[in-house]
Amino acid sequence: MRFSSVKGLLVVATAMLAVSISAPVAAADGEEEFKALLKKNDCTKCHAIDKGKKGPSYKKVAAKYKGKEAEGEAKMYKNITTGPKVKLEDGTEEEHKIIEAKDDAQIKALIKWILTL
Repeated sequence: MRFSSVKGLLVVATAMLAVSISAPVAAADGEEEFKALLKKNDCTKCHAIDKGKKGPSYKKVAAKYKGKEAEGEAKMYKNITTGPKVKLEDGTEEEHKIIEAKDDAQIKALIKWILTL
C-alpha cells in the first residue's frame, strides 16, 4: 500500500487506532446496567467480577468458557433461569437463584457481557 502524502498516512493510522480502541468500549456497553441487575438480584452475594466468593468470579467463568462461549451461554442461562443445584467453591451445593430481569433479551445480554470479562 502506497500513500501519496503524510496526511494520507495519518488518516489511515487514525482510522485504525479508532477501530482498535472502540472494541473495549463496545464491550463495556451496558456495564452499569448489568452491574445494577446483578446487585438487584443479590448475585453479588455469591459472585464478584474478579474474586471468588461462595461462587466463582465472573472472570473465572469467562475464562472457563473462552472458546466455548455457546456452551457457557447455555449453562449460565440454565443456571439463572431455572435455579438448579450448583456446586459452590467449597464443594457444597445449593439451588442457584433465578434472576429477575425485564425480559429474556436482558438476561442473554448479561450472560454475553459476563463472558467478555
